[in-house]
Amino acid sequence: TAVPPSGDQVELRHGDWRAVVTEVGATLRRLQHGGRRLIAGFDRDEQASAGRGQVLLPWPNRVGDGRWTWRGRELQLPLTEPARGNASHGLLRWVPWQLDQAFPDQVRARVRLRPQTGYPFALDVKVTYALSSRGLTTTTTATNVGADAAPYGHGMHPYLLANDDGGQVDGWELTVPAATYLQVDERGLPTGSVPVGGSALDLRDGRPLGDTVLDTPFTDLARDHDGTATVRVRDPETGRGVALVVDERYRWLQLFTGDTLGPDVRRRALAVEPMTCPPDALRSGTDVVVLEPGESHTARWRLSLADD
Repeated sequence: TAVPPSGDQVELRHGDWRAVVTEVGATLRRLQHGGRRLIAGFDRDEQASAGRGQVLLPWPNRVGDGRWTWRGRELQLPLTEPARGNASHGLLRWVPWQLDQAFPDQVRARVRLRPQTGYPFALDVKVTYALSSRGLTTTTTATNVGADAAPYGHGMHPYLLANDDGGQVDGWELTVPAATYLQVDERGLPTGSVPVGGSALDLRDGRPLGDTVLDTPFTDLARDHDGTATVRVRDPETGRGVALVVDERYRWLQLFTGDTLGPDVRRRALAVEPMTCPPDALRSGTDVVVLEPGESHTARWRLSLADD
């Protein structure tokens, strides 16, 4: 029997909720409610493409040229996005994680990131996926188990579906509580920050996506009393939608309409990526977390229904 490209599979269940998490990359492969898909995942016999559902760590997004400096030390990461000359989405997307399931609605994935080319630091990482009546909550904790201070960033890469009928995102309504976005160049690297006010990227009050093209980092998030910020994507024809709720550790959101993907998936789902830091953060230092030996960093986000 052929081994699935994403390794062992763990299915979670809670009421009408179902999720599947994979051994390779601790990837969220599927999320459903009442049989309705809430994310664009991938099949058991497929390899994850375009970052679908993957954990992005110890940095999210891109590092230009893979070259960065840490406390006077020049470092070179492997270029995993060679066409753009970038190191992309961290180092743990394709490694096997240990999956521990003590409850039918929860799984914990564990891995040790060991020192390697371009990232000479050691982290113990735990990602817990837990279903409840409120949806799927994902908790990520990284602990520095090395002898030196470790720069760190984290993100995740779900593609949201307001409906799962195979239509395009153009008719969906999108609400993003962000006051600022980053302009990026053709490599996806930041060139400057811009207020959203008066622009097509002011999504604070919600509007139809139309033909808007997004591969854009947003920040300065408006938050509720509990420190959370919420992105909503909704199909006005059906009244159905999905909400992604991030805690205060996630200061950035990358939104991606998939226009650079293949024609079968282009603009068929909306990637909403929680990030603790922006693109190219290892080079700029913006919002990079510095973990001293023994220190930990924990961040949580949740996917839930946003139906009328």
